[in-house]
Amino acid sequence: MSHAHPAIIFDCDGVLVDSEVIYLAAEAEHLATIGLTYDENAYRKRFLGLNSRDLISGLRADHEEMGSGTFPEDFHVRMMHTAYARMETDLEAISGIHDLLRSHIGPRAVASSSALDKLHWKLEKTGISPFFDHHIYSGDQVENGKPAPDLFLMTAQAIATPPADCIVIEDSRNGVQAGIAAGMTVWGFVGGGHNYDGLSETLMDAGADRVFTSHTEMADHLARLASA
Repeated sequence: MSHAHPAIIFDCDGVLVDSEVIYLAAEAEHLATIGLTYDENAYRKRFLGLNSRDLISGLRADHEEMGSGTFPEDFHVRMMHTAYARMETDLEAISGIHDLLRSHIGPRAVASSSALDKLHWKLEKTGISPFFDHHIYSGDQVENGKPAPDLFLMTAQAIATPPADCIVIEDSRNGVQAGIAAGMTVWGFVGGGHNYDGLSETLMDAGADRVFTSHTEMADHLARLASA
C-alpha cells in the first residue's frame, strides 16, 4: 500500500462501535439456555465476523450434533432482542474513531456482516453515519458472507477503488480472511471491549499486515503515511 491517502473499508462491530462485547454476552446467555457452551476464545475465533445466517447455521449444527432436541426457531430473534435492548443504553463508538475519521482524507466505506437496518441504526446512534455518506454496506447485500470476499469486492467497486488499493480494518479472523481473499491489505484492530489474549496473534495468523490497539495509534500511522 503506497498511497498517502488510502481508501479504507471499515468493519463496524468491534471496529467502529463497541457492540461485539454486547453481542457476545447476549449470545452466551441464550446459548446456555439450550445447553450449548463453548470455550470463549474458540467461540470468538470461529463465529466473530459471521453474518447471522452463518452464525445460526453453525450453532444449529452444533446443537443437533449434541442431540439435545430441536433447535428453537425463535432463538436468533430472542438473542438479538436481548442484545439490541442493551445497545439502546450501552452502545458507544470506540474511542478515537471520530478523530480518525475527521483526519482521514480519501475514499472510505463500512462493510459489515450486520443486517443493513441495524447497521444504519448503530452508526446513527453513535454519530458515525455522517462520515460515510451513503457508503454503508451489509452482508445482506451479497450472496456469500465473510470469510468470502464478496462484500469487500462489492464495496471496493462502490467506492471506485481497485481492491489492491484498499485497506480493510477488521477485528475478527473471518473478516481478515475475507479482506485477504479480496486482494486487499488488512489491518487488524484489537481496541474493542471484546479483545482477548491472543486476538492480535489470531489476526496476524489470518493474514493481517499489522495490528493496532487503538484508533489513536492507527490515526498516527495514517498521518505518517500521508507525510511520507
